[in-house]
Amino acid sequence: METKDPFQEDLDDEELQELVLEAQREALAKAASEKNQQRTYRPFPKWTFWIMAVTLALSTFAIIFQIFSIPAIEFLKTSSELSKNPQVALYKEAVVVVSTGDSKGTGFSISENGTILTNYHVIEGNETVMISFPEGDIYTGTVTRTFPDIDLAVLEVRDENLPHLKLAESTNFTKNEPITFIGNPLSFSGIANKGHVLDYIQLPDWEQPVVMIKAPVYRGNSGSPVINTKGEVIGIIFATLDEEQHGKVGLFIPVDAYYKALKNL
Repeated sequence: METKDPFQEDLDDEELQELVLEAQREALAKAASEKNQQRTYRPFPKWTFWIMAVTLALSTFAIIFQIFSIPAIEFLKTSSELSKNPQVALYKEAVVVVSTGDSKGTGFSISENGTILTNYHVIEGNETVMISFPEGDIYTGTVTRTFPDIDLAVLEVRDENLPHLKLAESTNFTKNEPITFIGNPLSFSGIANKGHVLDYIQLPDWEQPVVMIKAPVYRGNSGSPVINTKGEVIGIIFATLDEEQHGKVGLFIPVDAYYKALKNL
C-alpha cells in the first residue's frame, strides 16, 4: 500500500484563462497583420486566418481538458449542488486557503478567535503562512503547534468573530455513514464534495489508525475538514490510498488523534 499526498501545485484558474487569452490574442494579431497587406501578396483568403484563430483556441482548451480529466470536472457540479444547502454554504465560510511561498493547501477555522487546523505537510518548513477566508479577508497566520507524526499543524491569526467549524468530541461513525468535505482541490477554492466512511485502517508507518472514506479526493484537499451529518468535524483529510479491497480511497486523521496529541504536550 502506498499513500499519496493529494497536495501538489497545478496551474491556477487565472493562469489557465491567461493561456487561452494569449493564444487568441496571438492568432488575432496575426490575422490583423495579414489583413493590412495588399491582396496580391496574401496567399490565403481572409477566412483562413479566422479558422486558424479558432483552431488555436480549441487546441488550448484541449490542453486544459488533458490537465483536468472529466471525472475531476464533475466535482464542480457536485459542489454547486451541495452549496445550495444553506448549512453547507455556512460550513464553507470557515474553510480557508493556506498559502506558503510556493504552494497552497486547505485549512479550516475551529474558533472565532482564529485557530486554524491544517496538515503539517502543507506548512512544513514555514513559521508564518498566508490565510485567505472565502469572504476575501487575508491574514498572516503563525504556526503555533506541529504534530508531524499525525500530519497536523495548528495556526493562529489575530481577529474576532471569525466563522468556524465545531470539532466532534470523538470520532464516532457507522460504516457507510455519509460525510461532506470542503477544500481547495486542483487549484479551485471552496469546493464541497461528499462521500461515505468505510473503516479504520492501520498504515505501516503510523502508530495510530486513520480512517478511509470512499470519496473523490484530489490534489489540494489536504487539510479539508470531514463533516458528519450533525455538522461536526470528525477528521482532517491528508492523503489518498490505493487499497486492495476498496480501490482508491481518501484518508483522514480522526479528531481523537488530535485530542491525544494535545494531551501529550
